[in-house]
Amino acid sequence: MKILLVDDDKVDRALVIRALKKSNLDVQITEAITVDQGLEMYSSNAYDVVLVDYQMPQRNGLDMIVELRRESKDNSTAIVMMSSSEDEQLSLDSIHAGAQDFLLKSEISSARLKRALLQASTRFELEKKLYSTYQTVKSLAETDSLTGLSNRYFFDESLKQVLAINNRSKKKVALLLFDLDDFKMVNDSFGHDVGDILLKKVVARIKGCLRGSETFARLGGDEFAIMLGNLDSSDQAGQVARRIISVLYKPFDIASTSIKATLSLGISLFPDNGKTSEELFKDADIAMYRAKKNGRNKICFFEDEMQHKFHNRVKTEAELRVAIEREEFQLYYQPVINSKNNQLEGFEALIRWNINGEVRTPDKFMNIAEETRQILSMGFWVIEEAIAMLAIWNQKYNCSLTMAINVSAHQLSDVALVQHLSDCLKRHNVAAELIDIELTETALFKDTSETQDVIVGINDLNCRLSLDDFGTGFSSISHLRNYPITVVKIDKSLMPQGKDDLKLIALIESMVSMASILGLDIVAEGVETEYQLMLCKQFNIQHIQGYYFSPPLKQQDIEEKYLERLIIKN
Repeated sequence: MKILLVDDDKVDRALVIRALKKSNLDVQITEAITVDQGLEMYSSNAYDVVLVDYQMPQRNGLDMIVELRRESKDNSTAIVMMSSSEDEQLSLDSIHAGAQDFLLKSEISSARLKRALLQASTRFELEKKLYSTYQTVKSLAETDSLTGLSNRYFFDESLKQVLAINNRSKKKVALLLFDLDDFKMVNDSFGHDVGDILLKKVVARIKGCLRGSETFARLGGDEFAIMLGNLDSSDQAGQVARRIISVLYKPFDIASTSIKATLSLGISLFPDNGKTSEELFKDADIAMYRAKKNGRNKICFFEDEMQHKFHNRVKTEAELRVAIEREEFQLYYQPVINSKNNQLEGFEALIRWNINGEVRTPDKFMNIAEETRQILSMGFWVIEEAIAMLAIWNQKYNCSLTMAINVSAHQLSDVALVQHLSDCLKRHNVAAELIDIELTETALFKDTSETQDVIVGINDLNCRLSLDDFGTGFSSISHLRNYPITVVKIDKSLMPQGKDDLKLIALIESMVSMASILGLDIVAEGVETEYQLMLCKQFNIQHIQGYYFSPPLKQQDIEEKYLERLIIKN
């Protein structure tokens, strides 16, 4: 029997060891003089019994019992508390904390100690068997026997708990309710055995597309539910639902038969559609019925507005996939002007989507492009197009204009970006110094090794790095320290509307002063009025862009309004 003896009193330890040796038990004794030392020994060794004294410095025996019972070791150990105190409450506290027996030090003898050890070991074995039985019964009560998923009882209880938690955090909870389309036909045509195999295969495939944090349950028959907690928007629920639909696209091979399985899925959200589990189930059931009525293999939100938003998102995502192939994207260019002489210095390239005669701005599609990572191919196209256009203009009009190109967070994590940028510069014979790569604070939040490598790579090409929307985030100053930024662009939201905007005026002045001291170039965005232009000149902001000079324009309009004048002047 391996025993860990934890007691800071040397005399008491010797007393216990003598009693153990006289007990005729085959024992191996390890000594520790503090709780922390005992815990360290326990973590690296296996013991049958822990004998621990209550009264010790720093941490007492109860602390050790609590720590031991938190351990997830398979070889959990019987515990006997020892104390000189005859306080009955202490003995009860020890048992409640997880000890199997309590010994007064004054009563320790070889026979008493032997009996306590044997009884503690036996009690502990019985407790383990009881706990194992409890876990088995609990699992049977909460688990679906066919699929291994949670059952309806467990799901209902979990949903109630999550609703209470998210009610305090003001987060959304989504209930996804779905069943298989025409599952009765599968049972009738191939038998219930095949139907059961199909259910298990469907569950396995759906589990493969989930992240593991969801609660997934079989409610009965072919009806299932998934709970998503801690959501910021309904879009997140829609994304999960679409993954579930998509993974069932491929048929299942069962008993040499190819069986196609589809499902109809309804979604309700807390607190938008209901504040109780009953309300959410009712609304999700209604939404699922609508999905079936709309032709099956469909997703339906309970609320019409959410459904409309979901459809628009799915439609936009599908349209984005073919937009580049159909050449629906085009670049608009907003001039950057030198404030001292009002001369054209360069442009910022801004993407537009011309679809069915409608010109869409980035706020209508860029978030979806980023979430679906279609931004990567779009970003490559923008870089190629902007650099090619700059090469044409600089050669045709004999000038050295610059071009600012926006790069998103996903692009910064793409190691192919630097090579693509380098290839475009060589292909179109454009000097890297004429290219400004604009980074937003959102992009820099993802400070990964890949992001750092890409930024270093862009800087090594000698392209200039600009920090866009400067002054609107929490980390603008740290970004100037951590990255090779050479240009800051003051966000248009900080532009004072008049001389009474004293705080904004002071803020602009201080930002310009700081950037100048750091040797950074400054671009003021959103200059729309004579007063704002005057203020920029007053603060020696040399580079300006905004509607005062021009909105973003197409290639032809840029050439007619700005570049043709360069020929006349030259």
